[in-house]
Amino acid sequence: MTDDLAPARAGNSATSSEIARLSEVAVLDGELIDPNQDPAARHGVALYDPAVAAVLAVLDQGAQEHLDAVRPRKTRTGYARDWALWEEFHGWLAERTGVPLPLTAVNKGTLVGFVTWLDEVKQAAPNSIDRRITGVTLTARRPAYDVEVPKEATLAARAALKPLKNDRLRQARGRGQAAPTSPEQLRAMNTAPRTAAAGSEPATRPGQRTSTLPDLAVYRNRALVTMAFGIAGRAEEVSALTLADVVLVEEGLEVHVPSVKGRPARDVEIARGSHPDSCPVLNWLAWKGAAEAAGLGAVGPAFRGVDQWGHLGTRRLSPDGCRLVITRSAERAGLDVRLTGHSMRSGFITTGSKKGKRPDQLRRQSGHSASSAVFWEYVRKGARWEETASQGIGL
Repeated sequence: MTDDLAPARAGNSATSSEIARLSEVAVLDGELIDPNQDPAARHGVALYDPAVAAVLAVLDQGAQEHLDAVRPRKTRTGYARDWALWEEFHGWLAERTGVPLPLTAVNKGTLVGFVTWLDEVKQAAPNSIDRRITGVTLTARRPAYDVEVPKEATLAARAALKPLKNDRLRQARGRGQAAPTSPEQLRAMNTAPRTAAAGSEPATRPGQRTSTLPDLAVYRNRALVTMAFGIAGRAEEVSALTLADVVLVEEGLEVHVPSVKGRPARDVEIARGSHPDSCPVLNWLAWKGAAEAAGLGAVGPAFRGVDQWGHLGTRRLSPDGCRLVITRSAERAGLDVRLTGHSMRSGFITTGSKKGKRPDQLRRQSGHSASSAVFWEYVRKGARWEETASQGIGL
């Protein structure tokens, strides 16, 4: 966009004088062009008059501002960190070449160099590098930089990344995929002692300060971990649940999983379990009954804070709070694996696959797309010991 359209681009209305001033200039897709340009060069692109171009410019700016506003705060923070690393990489590159490049130089050479720098200098995990590529390219395309990132640049960057993802030592730099939870682990978590050392570790030294979970927190934690498993939910989805989203029916629970981070909402069913300590239905009813006695009410968040004295809060438990409940419940149970918020989601899929559930059933519960590589990896993990190639060959 040239300076002639600056008022419109800044979000102001195009005045009649501005339109008159531009009336003799052709506008192509909202961009001013040379009226003497060869028409063949404009083949297949719409020609707009200045008034239309001005309105389109305002709408484009407003659309971008809206998208920025609705993007989750955590995502915005992550993109800002990605761009800060991009700036740091450019500073590192300038020290070695003696030539500072503009940050808008997002092409094959710089992106591949960025991947190599993150790997060799920053010792970043491959999955983190993959996300950094996305963060940099999306930020570069925003109006603040308005960079047209070539497709071959991102393809080259991910081609450079591919062998790094196949390196087990490099993959070990990050936390890796969340360890999947099993129903047996859920039962261990829900029957673990409620007293633990401060910081959730078991007390091991005389005089070490301990903390005891109040009854209401115990009920909430049991319901939360089994609900997260039952809906194959993300921590953000469990946090977003309201009382109205969970409906008791004869067969079990009908749960409306709200939309989070722009993902579509979904409606799932949770059947009654055969073990009371891992049954999402029984644990939900126990939590709801105890919370109602503490003043839960009929509306509001499904899972709320509980203080050390057992007082029920009014605010929803945050996604980080939900993750912490899962991790600390596993620690209290003495499990030999660290469970996280995503463990419930991966655990449901691997367990369902192991028990012969169809992939389409599992996807409907988890909300994964049919092309999700992560989903199919969970499925393969669950079915890895079913009809193995080494089975029945005479070994």
